[in-house]
Amino acid sequence: MPGLLVLMGSGETSPTMVEIHRAAARTLRPGARAVLLDTPYAFQENSADISARACRYFAHSVGLDVEVAPAITGADWVFSGPGSPTYALDRWAGSGVAGDLRARIRAREGVTVLASAAACTAGLATVPVYEIYKVGAEPHWREGIDLLEPLGLQAVLIPHFDNAEGGTHDTRYCYLGERRLSRMERELPVGTAVLGLDEHTALVVDLESESVRVAGRGGLTVRRPGSLTVLPSGSRTHLAELRRLAEGRAGTPAPPPPGPVETVPAEVTLEESIQSCEELFKSAAARPDMVAAAQAVLDLEAEIVKWAADTEEDAGGVEQARELMRLLIARLGELASTATQRSQGLPALVEPLLVLRAELREKGCYDVADALRAAMARGGVLVEDTPDGPRWSPPS
Repeated sequence: MPGLLVLMGSGETSPTMVEIHRAAARTLRPGARAVLLDTPYAFQENSADISARACRYFAHSVGLDVEVAPAITGADWVFSGPGSPTYALDRWAGSGVAGDLRARIRAREGVTVLASAAACTAGLATVPVYEIYKVGAEPHWREGIDLLEPLGLQAVLIPHFDNAEGGTHDTRYCYLGERRLSRMERELPVGTAVLGLDEHTALVVDLESESVRVAGRGGLTVRRPGSLTVLPSGSRTHLAELRRLAEGRAGTPAPPPPGPVETVPAEVTLEESIQSCEELFKSAAARPDMVAAAQAVLDLEAEIVKWAADTEEDAGGVEQARELMRLLIARLGELASTATQRSQGLPALVEPLLVLRAELREKGCYDVADALRAAMARGGVLVEDTPDGPRWSPPS
């Protein structure tokens, strides 16, 4: 079976990475054994839930039956993702998993997919992101498992390279920011490059042909003192060219990416979907158009279902979307109340809300459906469930 190394900057169990996972899964033999290494997040109280969501994602979206296991011996496909890079390093070193992962790359066999925290361990050094960003430790490196060394790359890998969650402060480069990364680069062995993977972006290396491609929403940055090269999504090149860039033999700073760049549609992130649904709702409410407003809420609920398996939840994730949906539903009640006071075609305004409530109940979102009924009641519209369906009455 041909070998494949896939490194992801983030979004590993989100809709943005589905096609990349599917392409990797298509290289597997029938009946291949697929293993999820839960080590990076095994210390979390909700680790079982994270594993369950990831397994559902791979089963439903990728068509891959995955088992959660502490070891990878005999696995054709291995995946590991979010959590703490240093927690994973400590346990992989003691259990032999680190050596097993290196052996897979050296042998050029099997599909190995590392994302986010797990991808952070792939270089010769690792960013201790929790310790630096969350605890306030002095910037420093931890030794990595160095899966890149068998590929001839002397480099560290930094996921979340284009992170912008900080807003007013710099959270690029896996939450390090420019000041800390610049300081840490000076502590790396001479000749070491930084490979930066943007969020919702993957570096895919065919270990047999040594072809390389960048896929997803962002790009791969090859950074060395005095030079910077960005390979945007769709770039295709060869491992030899990536080595050349990592060794600083790119010539002029920021040269154009080698190889052709494919034009691929950008996948929409959950954060962008949330913003779009909110804007559509605001526009509909301003008219007012209750049908369009209710449809915006339905679209948001569909996005929540679509992203339910996301284990990392960038920029607030599914919970942020749920909070927005509750706010929009409350706003629907206010719109109904305003329409009632103005006596503006109440049936035409209420019926879309009843359709929305029915769809929420069909999907099992009873708490949200109840919140909608309560919001309508505050607007003076009472809804009663009967054997023949919902019945509503206008304000008395």
